[in-house]
Order: sequence, then C-alpha cells, then structure tokens
Amino acid sequence: MTHIRRLASLGFTTAAAFGFGIGEARAADALSSGDTAWILTATALVLFMTLPGLALFYGGLVRARNVLSVLMHCFAVACVASIAWLVVVYSLAFDDGGAHQEWIGGLGKVFLDGVGTESLSGTIPETVFFMFQMTFAIITPALIVGAYPERIRFGAVVAFSLVWLVLVYAPACHWVWGGGWLADMGVLDFAGGIVVHVTAGVSALVLAIVLGPRRGFPHEIRPPHSPGMTVTGAAMLWVGWFGFNAGSALAADGNAGMAMTVTHISAAVASLVWAVTEYFRFGKPSVIGIVTGMVAGLAAITPAAGFVGPMGAVVIGIISGFVCQWFTTWIKFKIKIDDSLDVFAVHGVGGILGTLLVAVFAVPDFGGLGLAEGVTITDQLQVQVIGILSVAVWSGVITWVIAQIISRTIGLRVSEESEIEGLDIIAHGERGYDLT
Repeated sequence: MTHIRRLASLGFTTAAAFGFGIGEARAADALSSGDTAWILTATALVLFMTLPGLALFYGGLVRARNVLSVLMHCFAVACVASIAWLVVVYSLAFDDGGAHQEWIGGLGKVFLDGVGTESLSGTIPETVFFMFQMTFAIITPALIVGAYPERIRFGAVVAFSLVWLVLVYAPACHWVWGGGWLADMGVLDFAGGIVVHVTAGVSALVLAIVLGPRRGFPHEIRPPHSPGMTVTGAAMLWVGWFGFNAGSALAADGNAGMAMTVTHISAAVASLVWAVTEYFRFGKPSVIGIVTGMVAGLAAITPAAGFVGPMGAVVIGIISGFVCQWFTTWIKFKIKIDDSLDVFAVHGVGGILGTLLVAVFAVPDFGGLGLAEGVTITDQLQVQVIGILSVAVWSGVITWVIAQIISRTIGLRVSEESEIEGLDIIAHGERGYDLT
C-alpha cells in the first residue's frame, strides 16, 4: 500500500479515482461483484490480445515459411510467462519487499502462498488481480517477439523470455505499480506505457542489435506474406486493448468508461494519421500501415488512459500516428537496425510519447482529471522523464547481458542454412501451408 499512501499525500483520494488502476488500487476492502465481473472479463480480453491477436498480427507480417515459428513463439511465451508469474514474478512485483521495498518485492507470495479464495486486492479477489496482472506479464515479452522473427533459436526465445521476466519486468513493474521508488515519486503510468511498452520496446531494439539483421536486410526483405492475417490480428488487438486500459481502473465505474473512450479515440485518430502520412510520403496508404497506426495510437494512450479526456486522446493519436510512422523507416533505413516488426518504433516510441504527454493533457484545461495538488506540468514532466530513462536504461542493459549469455551458451541465432529453409520446418518440423 506504499504507493496508495503516497498518492493520498499528493492529493488523490484513491488510486482508482485518479486512474492509478494497477496495483492495490482501491482503499476499500469489501468485495464488489460488479468490479470482479468486469476484471474477469478484462483479463480474458487482455489474453485475447496475445492469443490470438498479437500472434496473428505478427504471423501475417513474416514470410510464409516462418509463420508457424512466430505463432509458436507467442504461444510458448504465454505458457512460460504464466508459470514464471505463479512461481516468483508476481511476488517480486507486488509483495512487500521489506527493507528493499523501494527496489523489489519480497518472496511472500511465491506460488501464491497465503492467497486464498477470501483474499482481496481492493474490491476484487486477489486471485483475479493475480490473473489480470499475469496477462500483462504475458503480452510484454510477447511484444518482443516482433524484434527477432525468422532468425532466432526457439530455445533462446524461451530462455530469454523467462530470465527477462524475472530481471527486467518484475523490477520495473514493482517500481511503478508495486509501491517502488517511481511510485513514490508520483510517476503516472495508468496501464503500461513504462512497464509494458518502454521495457518491451527498448529490449526489442537491443536484442535486434545483438542478434543482427535478417539475410538481405534491408534491401531484400520480402513484404508480409498475409496482410489479411495481420489485419485480423490487429482487429483482435483493438478489441482486447479495452481490457488492457479500461480494465486497469480495477473497477466497473466511470473511470473505466473514460479509459475505454479515450483508448478508442486515440487508436482511430492514429490509424488515419498513419494512412494520410503514408499517402503523402509514398503515394498510397497501405492496409498494413493503417493497422500499425492503430497499434501506435493504442500504445501511446496506454499510460494516459486514466488521466486524460477526449481532447488529449485526439492529440496523442495525432502525434503518435505521425512520429511512430517516421521512426519505422528511420530505424530500418537510416540507422539500419533490423527491429523486424517495428517493436521499438511502435510500442517503445508510442509508450514514451504517451508517458510524456500525460503530464500535459492530464490538466483540466485540456479535459484531464488534473495533476496532484501542488504539482505543475513541468514537475510532472520531470518525473515522467525520470521514469522513462531509468526503466529504459535498466531494460537495455539487462537485455544486453541476457542476450550475450544466451549467445555464448545455448546459442541465439540459427544458421544461415536454417534461415534460408525457414524456421517452421527447421525448428518445428511443420509447415504453415500445404500447397501441394
């Protein structure tokens, strides 16, 4: 409850009332069947984002001979993250860390020790909170899958995701949502701009650098083999994101309703801005572009969804649609980093933009709910920058170390022959399509 007391001292009545949805977000200790029903639904929606939404979105973007490997990566990451969350990551993220509370949680909730059917987290059962948060822990390393398709060993995916959750995600989650030092500073991250998108985006960029580019990059990379599959996955992401953001209110109330509203607006605006930008830059708006713009708008509104109003959502959508689109080409063709499916450009940059812009558009003049008592836009912006930089540096450094260790032990990258043949048949002995 450290961050709840901190928010109260800043002038917030309860965390949920101001959009601090994740964590022990409500001071009340009575079970609410309405809140519980909504978070159960939101949990299913967030898992729906990963399985099948993200899997199909990514699967359609790669070559036909690698589609199954991408689906396998997303599915396996979901399984690994679920077990890791139960065993230790949930405890490290949300348990009281005692003398080390500012930096990491304790081990009091390993294997959900002490958590029963009567245990509450605010107005919902702690088991429901556990499951809701688990879906965030699943989708975050799954987002990184987009940085390395078509050239990574399957064993490396499993090992990296497991260690990364313990060493990167758990500390970052605790710092922001579990009562850590960033929560004490008053950082605003409603549903994961820092915890999900900055960690995943920066880690994806570092891992892409360590892994190296695909064969023929950037001039011989083939276009997506199934844009229709990608659009299908994108549509599932859009729907599932309502659980991601509106569910983060941890209550069935007006705050959840506004979070859902601004989420939808930002996604729609960013989609159109991306399409228009493509039209003026390349002469044609693409279907891959418009759905990627949607994801950029969703990523950008995520940290701000519980703090801003519709006006802020429109501006965040405009900025993220344009800036993220520019970054996709700049990273690939200017600095020549093969972040294959644009994880950093879309999720990392989008999350950073939203995390910064919430300091501006949370103020009532722009339709927001207001900053904490006595806090100016400049004050809040400084806290947001500290949050972004600290988590980005931690994510990047630890990811580099993990990748180097894996590369020198079990191996990180497949052989050139395997890359030519395709990972579906080489790694899994199957093909995505039987065209005979």
